[in-house]
Amino acid sequence: MMAASLLRRDKKATAAQLKADLNRTDDGSGARMLQDLLDCVLNPEMQAGDTEALEWCKCLLAGGDAFDEFCKTVRSYDNATLCGLVWTANFVAYRCRTCGISPCMSLCAECFNNGDHTGHDFNMFRSQAGGACDCGDSNVMRESGFCRRHRSKTGENVPSIPRDLLLMSEMVLPRFIIHIVQHLREGYTEPEAGAERDLQKVLQQLEPHISFLEELTKMGGAMRTVLTKILTNQQTFKDLSMGQEDNVYAKKNYDKYLAALKSSGLVSAEEKAGAGGADALPGAHSLPGAAAEASAGSVKEEDQDGGQNVGQRKRVKLSSSTKDKSIMDALKHKCFLEELLFWTIKYEFPQKMVTFLLNMLPDQDYKIAFTKTFVQHYAFIMETLMRSHESDTMSNRIVHISVQLFSNEELARHMTEECQLLDIMVTVLHYMMESCLIKCELQDEENSRHVVVNCGEPLLKNNTYWPLVSDFINILSHQSVAKRFLEDHSLLILWMSFVSFFQGMNLNKRELNEHVEFESQTYYAAFAAELEACAQPMWGLLTHCKVKETQEYTKTVVRYCLETLQMWFDAIGFVDEPAPNQLTFHLPLHRYYAMFLSKAVKCQGIDLDSLLPDQEMLMKIMVHPLQIQASLSEIHSNMWVRNGLQIKGQAMTYVQSHFCNSMIDPDIFLLQVCASRLDPDYFISCVFERFKVVDLLTMASKHQNAVLEPEQERPMLEGALTFLVLLTSLRIHLGMADDEILRAEMVSQLCMNDRTHSSLLDLISFTAPTLCLGGRDVDDVTMGWALLCSFEAMLSAVADFKAPVFEPGGSMQQGMYTPKAEVWEKEFDPIMVVLRTVYRRDVQSAMDRYAAFLKQTGMHSGNPWPPYKERTPLHPCYRGLVKLLHCKTLHIVIFTLLYKISMDHPNMSEHVLCMVLYLIELGLDNLVQEDREDEEPSIEEHCHDSWFPGTSLLSNLHHVINFVRVRVPENAPEVKKEPPPSTSSDPAAAGQNLREAQVFSLVAERRRKFQEIINRSSREADQAVRPKASSGRWAPTPPLVTEILEVRESMLSLLLKLHRKLSALQDPFSPERLDEPPASATRRTHGDGVTAIERILAKAAAHSRHSRRSILELCARNAPPVPPRKHSPSDKKTMDKEERRQKARERQQKLLAEFASRQKSFMETAMDVESPDGDVAMDLDALEQPESEVLYDCVICGQSGPSTDDRPTGLVVLLQATSVLGHRCRNTEPKKLPTSDEEHIYPADTCGAVHDVRLTLLQRFFKDSSCLQSVSIGWDGGVYVQTCGHTLHIDCHKSYMESLRNDQVLQGSSVEKGEFTCPLCRQFANSVLPCQPGQATERGVWHGHTNKGLTVLVKEVEELQDQLGAFPTESNLTKEMESVIKDIKNTTQKKYMDYGKTPGSPDNDFLFMYSVARTNLELELVHRGGDLCCGGASAAAKRSCLNQLFHVLAVHMRLYSIDSAYNPWTRLTQITCSRHADSTCNGDSPEVPMLFRDVPSLLIIFVLTMPQPLRKEHFTCMVKVLYTLQFTQALTALCVRLGPDERQAWSTSGALKKGLANADRSWEALLSHAINELSRGRNVYEDDGDHMSMLSSSVWSPQSIEYSLQQFCLPFLRLSCLLQHHLYGDNLAGCPKEDEFSVLADCLGFSPLALLPSGPSYSASFLEWPVCAFDLMSQWCAEVTGLAGMQADDSQTLLVQDPQWAAPHLLQLPENYNTIFQYYHRKACSYCKKVPKDPALCLVCGTFVCLKGMCCKQQSFCECVLHSQACGAATGIFLLINASVIIIIRGHRFCLWGSVYLDAHGEEDRDLRRGKPLFLCEERYRVLRQQWVSHTFDHINKRWGPHYNGL
Repeated sequence: MMAASLLRRDKKATAAQLKADLNRTDDGSGARMLQDLLDCVLNPEMQAGDTEALEWCKCLLAGGDAFDEFCKTVRSYDNATLCGLVWTANFVAYRCRTCGISPCMSLCAECFNNGDHTGHDFNMFRSQAGGACDCGDSNVMRESGFCRRHRSKTGENVPSIPRDLLLMSEMVLPRFIIHIVQHLREGYTEPEAGAERDLQKVLQQLEPHISFLEELTKMGGAMRTVLTKILTNQQTFKDLSMGQEDNVYAKKNYDKYLAALKSSGLVSAEEKAGAGGADALPGAHSLPGAAAEASAGSVKEEDQDGGQNVGQRKRVKLSSSTKDKSIMDALKHKCFLEELLFWTIKYEFPQKMVTFLLNMLPDQDYKIAFTKTFVQHYAFIMETLMRSHESDTMSNRIVHISVQLFSNEELARHMTEECQLLDIMVTVLHYMMESCLIKCELQDEENSRHVVVNCGEPLLKNNTYWPLVSDFINILSHQSVAKRFLEDHSLLILWMSFVSFFQGMNLNKRELNEHVEFESQTYYAAFAAELEACAQPMWGLLTHCKVKETQEYTKTVVRYCLETLQMWFDAIGFVDEPAPNQLTFHLPLHRYYAMFLSKAVKCQGIDLDSLLPDQEMLMKIMVHPLQIQASLSEIHSNMWVRNGLQIKGQAMTYVQSHFCNSMIDPDIFLLQVCASRLDPDYFISCVFERFKVVDLLTMASKHQNAVLEPEQERPMLEGALTFLVLLTSLRIHLGMADDEILRAEMVSQLCMNDRTHSSLLDLISFTAPTLCLGGRDVDDVTMGWALLCSFEAMLSAVADFKAPVFEPGGSMQQGMYTPKAEVWEKEFDPIMVVLRTVYRRDVQSAMDRYAAFLKQTGMHSGNPWPPYKERTPLHPCYRGLVKLLHCKTLHIVIFTLLYKISMDHPNMSEHVLCMVLYLIELGLDNLVQEDREDEEPSIEEHCHDSWFPGTSLLSNLHHVINFVRVRVPENAPEVKKEPPPSTSSDPAAAGQNLREAQVFSLVAERRRKFQEIINRSSREADQAVRPKASSGRWAPTPPLVTEILEVRESMLSLLLKLHRKLSALQDPFSPERLDEPPASATRRTHGDGVTAIERILAKAAAHSRHSRRSILELCARNAPPVPPRKHSPSDKKTMDKEERRQKARERQQKLLAEFASRQKSFMETAMDVESPDGDVAMDLDALEQPESEVLYDCVICGQSGPSTDDRPTGLVVLLQATSVLGHRCRNTEPKKLPTSDEEHIYPADTCGAVHDVRLTLLQRFFKDSSCLQSVSIGWDGGVYVQTCGHTLHIDCHKSYMESLRNDQVLQGSSVEKGEFTCPLCRQFANSVLPCQPGQATERGVWHGHTNKGLTVLVKEVEELQDQLGAFPTESNLTKEMESVIKDIKNTTQKKYMDYGKTPGSPDNDFLFMYSVARTNLELELVHRGGDLCCGGASAAAKRSCLNQLFHVLAVHMRLYSIDSAYNPWTRLTQITCSRHADSTCNGDSPEVPMLFRDVPSLLIIFVLTMPQPLRKEHFTCMVKVLYTLQFTQALTALCVRLGPDERQAWSTSGALKKGLANADRSWEALLSHAINELSRGRNVYEDDGDHMSMLSSSVWSPQSIEYSLQQFCLPFLRLSCLLQHHLYGDNLAGCPKEDEFSVLADCLGFSPLALLPSGPSYSASFLEWPVCAFDLMSQWCAEVTGLAGMQADDSQTLLVQDPQWAAPHLLQLPENYNTIFQYYHRKACSYCKKVPKDPALCLVCGTFVCLKGMCCKQQSFCECVLHSQACGAATGIFLLINASVIIIIRGHRFCLWGSVYLDAHGEEDRDLRRGKPLFLCEERYRVLRQQWVSHTFDHINKRWGPHYNGL
């Protein structure tokens, strides 16, 4: 009852009273009342979503105060020294490798920016799974990197907290937490019930409650301490968890919890009954499902089907582990924390719960308790993960937690010691993989007992295991934990058995008949699994085995590796031969063994032999890695083509940079170890047998190969030899230091291609483990700071930086590194390149680049061979590898191949010879010790058993082989020959012939002999003799005949023969070359085969006197028979060939030159977007042919002819709407992009805005039709016309468009909208502008100068204007003109065309038409730099279409005749007093006064409405007349800007000059007149207030007045000149800037007064008045002063029109991209008030928009598209904040332009993946602005696509 009454009272008052009661410690009444109240408020049977409960809790905690005040107070007692800010996915954080101790360290933006990281190696990253800020945690980062807030030990200065402040919290919060727990229990249903949705519902209802807990954690250390006590207090949990005896609901609720525990299999039968209260779980017994994880003793029942029994057996073996009891301790929940985590897992890690649990981590007691709880539930977590449907999301959330716990070494060690963390992890991993095992079919398919993981299972396919593996790698990175792991033998055994699950997985079987139906993509999963689950833990362990003290660890691992390998060989039933046509790339056990061997020898000084098994085991170990190497060759020889593309994918992944150091490198090292310890003859014969080329190694010209197709033989032989070269020359694990390895890797990557810094980092395989802690967002290359430093130092040593180049063509290059010259010369290693290439073409690319370098430096001009590179000396342990080069089998192979090449046998290639020579040279450079002495030739006599006397390469080189017995098919050429004469005549020789053996028999014999040696004491000797595989394979061949071949060659003689053959100059090898000084050694390194042979001969001669003697003898023997006559026919042939070649070369040169000149002329006329200033347009200046018509070439049909009315020709044009002019400002400096809330951009001062205001103002006071002829529009949304200069017949164009419509081939363009590409130059276009028919001579007539006076011309102009426009006759030409006018109108939006009060009126149309001409003229001026100082025809003018455009516009505008009563011409040239007064009396709005009119607009109107073509004299007359108006406007603008005193002074001084001669050409007289005339009205300078003083801030001198008048008139003169240039083809003279005015006036035919003194031109001296100047001015001024309704400030605004505008600019961007990113990536959109997912910025006006945001969509248009229409008339330039790239929107298309921000290495960072600091690249930004201003986005950017209004 009491509770009920309390509930009705005011919450705050109740809370205050209860707090007061609790503080009185005498009795427990306060506590009882509080508990009763809470029973009511937190009644678990009420709806969870009830906010009332939450309100009560807030009030109670605050104890009567306001909750916000309470929060503030508690925060003031915060004693935390860690930041601990928790973030979720997509949060932007930082990582500094310089400051980090753990590779997972990360900082929030605030801590990063408040710390000092200048010069550090840091990056920004977007979190994948979430994380927490480590600032303040010295376990994870160095204190020097802490921010200011966490650097000082905050806790020391914080006062201790008053007891009563948190008293209520301690009482209320336990009840609040059990309230949440009860709801979680109540809402949970097992997944079988199909109740996934319900879980979400429960979580949704509880969200406010959990958010409230999260809020509490943010109050700081004091509140976290209270929460920790509650969460970890076992007594509180006991009291509250089960509920009171009489509470039925609580009892039921608790039973639900127990049921959930049971169903999770988290209850153990061995529960001690002695455990009291809540710990005793009645009726608990082992259950299926997760029980296996929970108690290792139980078995997963659902797995017990027959196929799994092997896995089952292992599981049983595991269960005997004594440590498994630790996993069962997870089952007794003793506190809230444990049960909360349990429910968090059950509900699959809801984000809010995860964040709450993590927010508590800064509290150390909590951290330890939570980590323990997490470890106890670890098995359960992983099982839930395996069952989850949302395993991706759940994985991220799990790692989000685990990485915070396990990155701390102290904590990880503590957990390993106390909670058996390692055992739990390995056991759980083991169980996890056991759930998806299948029988391995490698080797013996029927009887194999080995099981492997099935890569098609979701567990592997979806990488579900990665959170667990990532945690495991994380804890192994701590030395103390790794040591425990390496010391625990039972764990190691378990781990090895885990690794063996991956040994031999994803087996490929070669398809021999049909192409495989379905290409499985499981190989991705297989490679990822081996890398993440096997290789990365291996690298983690290896980092702790670097010193002698850790020898024992290495020995233990090697021992268990060998044991597990032996078990594996037994399980798959392997004896000695691999099964044919099978391939697996996955041998993690071999690789563990190899890498630990390498580490042992390199770092720990262990003797290699002590770690090696017996010879037989070595033979077994080498088989599978060798099989992979042979299979790689098979795949590249297209032998696996029926297995589909995926097999190539596997071969490429195997050598790819992220995998090679964990796959191919260990494999090759292991083979090197085996080769160094096994019999070399056996090893070599194994290699050739595996590569299936044994049959090829015969000296017969024909042979039979049972296993290879003829076209596969050569690539397989090349593969075998290349592999041998790799094997004998690679030193990565055989003695190279880390720095040397890094250097070799870097050089090989740079030699293939120039590389960017980031791609180099990515491509170079660092042997440090690349941690896969995805959740903690460790970037791809987790390198230590030191490693990165050595990388940078090495890079600068071997490479030069090529800064990005910016061509006007626009291809955006990045900063590249290219090898230094000395690297090509001394370090280029083709063998390393072969090892590291993923694509074969990269080897060719490296060789091409090498050849180019040699040609450039003049070292070698031909086609070079791969250079031979000296090798690092071998580590003594591996000296045995050299034996490979000194064994008879290899020498026989070399001899055979040299012989075959010299005899031109089929299937021999240059590559084969190159590799053979490489092997010989390697042998000569790596001589076995006893070979140094010169051997006695007598040894040869005693040797009768084989080809060569001994194993030494030196002695075998000069050993002559006379006869060879070969087995050949019956049809071989050898069979038909007579037996060699020596056989019949000389029995000894015949005997000798028979003694010679053929290679293959030798190989087989050696293998058998060796096998017997190995097996002589072994029981399996019988099985081991292997007739089955080998003989069976070679048997089914047609009968072979044995023939004896006469050879009589030694290797040296064959080399000399080849030298002759290759050099093609019949000069033999000259003995002097043997004695060349070593200085020329570098020259000898680079060259072709000849150079290589010479080098070998020189080395052989240097090492052995006997070889030298042999070479000299051979040279002498070859010398005599060289009379030229002897091989004249062949000589003649050679000569003929040479001549023919020479002629062909000349013809080719001629053709190329012709083509180049054509191309050049084409480029000049058409292509490049910004060509240098050249002169005269392509087909516009036809003055060269005075009499003929203008001829046009049609680029479609190729015909040339005039444009006629019936068959008009047109220019290919692109029409586009533009607002570039409208974005000009007065200020020459570009506006700055705002990067803080204080900065803003004001758009009111732009050209477009000013003109809009002016037109609106005019329309307020004056007649609409008059207003629409007094201004120009098109500043925003004007139409710009540009052409590539090519012409085509309009009918040809139509058929071309039809074909495009049918093909639909054009990417990113819409044929429906009339878009196409020029058929000749492929420039983008969307219309055709008809060319006017006519004589070329016409122009000359209209061009001539005249002697008529101004008044005569004025009259003529007036008469011409009165002529009515003849309506053109209907023809094809007029139709096309109408069509193009329609296109022009459709180009821009309606709002940019209708400015009149009556939309669609002819006046509107008229205004739009002449404004198109104005827009194009103004834009050309902008392209010329804003003035005409440079003169000449600019790049734009060269392909200008203005002449044709004016013609089309004029024809259209002649249809509108100007009413002669309103013709402005009369008001310019006559004194008419009456009319103005009349119109005002009528009550109509008056016409616009002349002084308010835009003069250039009037000029264009006159030109376009007068009969065409217009005579030049009339044009000049109009310009002169309009200049008087422009000058008067300049004077009146000046009047308004002068202060009252100055006005008075200038009026007086000017009045004196009025009476002088030529007063109408003196600005003083005219200014004085204007001042007086304007003062007649009250509406011009009525107030002398602020407005005036603002305009006249300085005192005016005559010079400044003259300057201001010139500046005012210059834009008009420029426009007139440009117009004259296009109409009459006049040249524009260049001039210095200060002379521009007089030069332009001169160009326009103004005649200045000769009387005036020389010096700066006086603008007034060019005036020519048609009537009395002062009268005309009075008339114009009267029009303004007579306006009754106009205020002074309005008339001032209209009079002070400043026509000067600066060039258009994009916004000025900050130097550092971070400035933009930090401000904008969290900024809310002004329209929808949300933070956009993809924010973007308009670089033209600075507007912030949502890219692709549905929130800001209007009528199916997304915001970027809408803004591009409003801001740029459908052209938008947007910077995507989260990607640092710029996109361009042009109409209905868009393209990705690139980035203007590059990192320190000149690279873009698209999507900010690397997160390195980015800096503005001024050149790129300039290119972007240039493309915007010149409207060339369409031409330069090639990759356009439709945006469907969705951007």
